[in-house]
Parts: sequence; C-alpha cells; structure tokens
Amino acid sequence: MAFPRPRPARPELPRRRVRTLECGQGAVRAVRFNVDGNYCLTCGSDKTLKLWNPHKGTALRTYQGHGYEVLDATGSFDNSQLCSCGADKTVVLWDVATGQVVRKYRGHAGKVNCVQFNEEATIIVSGSIDSTVRCWDCRSRRPDPVQVLDEAKDGVSSVKVSDHEILSGSVDGRVRRYDLRAGQLYSDYVGSPITSVCFSKDGQCALAASLDSTLRLLDKETGELLGEYTGHRSTAYRLDCVLSEQDTHVGSASEDGNVYFWDLVEGSLALSLAVGRGVVQSLSFHPTLPCLLTATEGHVQLWREDTFQPEGDAAT
Repeated sequence: MAFPRPRPARPELPRRRVRTLECGQGAVRAVRFNVDGNYCLTCGSDKTLKLWNPHKGTALRTYQGHGYEVLDATGSFDNSQLCSCGADKTVVLWDVATGQVVRKYRGHAGKVNCVQFNEEATIIVSGSIDSTVRCWDCRSRRPDPVQVLDEAKDGVSSVKVSDHEILSGSVDGRVRRYDLRAGQLYSDYVGSPITSVCFSKDGQCALAASLDSTLRLLDKETGELLGEYTGHRSTAYRLDCVLSEQDTHVGSASEDGNVYFWDLVEGSLALSLAVGRGVVQSLSFHPTLPCLLTATEGHVQLWREDTFQPEGDAAT
C-alpha cells in the first residue's frame, strides 16, 4: 500500500540578514538573481554592471559599456549572456565570460527602465519611458527591433516574459498582457501609475505594484482582482514587487526603508524587514529558496530563513 506523503513544511520567509555586499557602484538601481539563484547582478548609477556570488560575497566581474546609469539587467537561461538597459537609451547584450559587449541596441527615445530575455534567450524585450516595449533579435545583425508594442500611453516601468506572453506595467495605470500565440492584447486598468509587475510561478496570476501604496493580485485570464496588499509606502519611486518561491507570499520594497511580505491568500501582513534608512530600491527573490536580495543606497543585503546555517557554521 502507498503511504501518504508527508505534509510539506510550512514555507519560511527570509528574516535573517546573512550578508551585506558593498557594491562600490554608486547607488544600486537594481539587483537581480540569475536563473538558478547562484549568482546575482547589480546595476549601478556609476554606469557599471557587476556579477556576484552573493552567497559567498564575492564580486566576479564588472561590465562597462553603458554611457549613463544602469537601470535593469537579467541573465540568459544558460548563464552565457547578460542583457542590461539604462538611462543612456540603450539595451546592451553582453558575453558573460569575456565581459565584452556583443551588441548595443539603440531605438528607444528615452531611458530604458526594464529588460528581459525570452525563454530561449533569442529575443530581448525592453520597456522604456518612451511608452514602448521593443523586442530585439539577439541572433540577427538588424539594428531595429523585430516588434514595437506601443499601446501604452505613458512610460513603461516593468516587463516580464513567459513562454508565450509579455506582461507590462505602465505609468498610465494599466497592466497589459500580450498573448503572442493568440495575437491578443489584454489590458487591466489599475488607476495608479504602476511601478512593477510579475507573474506568479504557477502562471495563473499577475501581481502589480503601484504608486497608491498598494499591491494588487489579478487573475491573469479574467482580470479579476484576487487580493490587495497595503501597509508599505510607495508614492514616488519605481519599487519592485515579488512573489515568494512557492507563491505563498507577496512582497514589496518600500520608501520607509522596510520590505513587507503579506500572506497571498489571507492578505495579512506576515513580515516587515528593517533593511535600512533610505528607500529600498530593488528586490529579487530566489527562484527555489526562501532567500531575498535587497538593494538600498550603495549596497545589497542577502536575507535567509531563521533556520538557515551558513556553510562552515557548526549546526547547533
């Protein structure tokens, strides 16, 4: 007979600061885990992009080639390439190993806020203050984008890409989802300028953060409002929202120096992390572990669950 499966452990949240990285890049505009969570990227106001092992606290490489501050970056699925974007209106494709610029894509009319690879890292999707989302082919030598999505009426603050869709958030207060298989655009009006959007891990929901200090969880297919989360402060800055590795909690950066996590289903505040005195500029949640990166001022902090034992520490 088959034994019942043990009940999964209750998901933990990252509560303990285990490491601080002094990045030496001016203000850290964004911090991003790579695809497997072993490395991270930091985007600096000093025009540099840095690759780290945050778990060991080691800086691995610095990428120089932007003409102004770097605002977002991401790694490819095989960790061989990076793409980044910045206030110099460019999107840059990098070779991880050599640190060299592979391509520079110019076409946006203003600073580029956000950038993502598609699943195969053949297309880069970028969103800009110029109100467009542009799709760039990494394999061709064409200087112009293969597609321009210009439905937004104001700047695009955030983009995310799944296997067949693009999710974008705009200052015009709308969350737009482009279904590339069906050739359809779905638009949901939130009403307040959107700072960050993300898909849930199960692909059923979209989370949107906006400047009315509210996170909203939307049903991706119907646009139904499934949950609202408040308690943080977001009125002026482009702050990140995240979902935990098991979709159990939603999190947000805040202008009061904290990071807040709410129970996704109940909507109740589960955790407030005191990160620093200034605005928490950026967040990145590990893809498979209760592990969080926070960026505030010129440094990045790594947070783990209470039961975490750093390597080399004797288990108590």
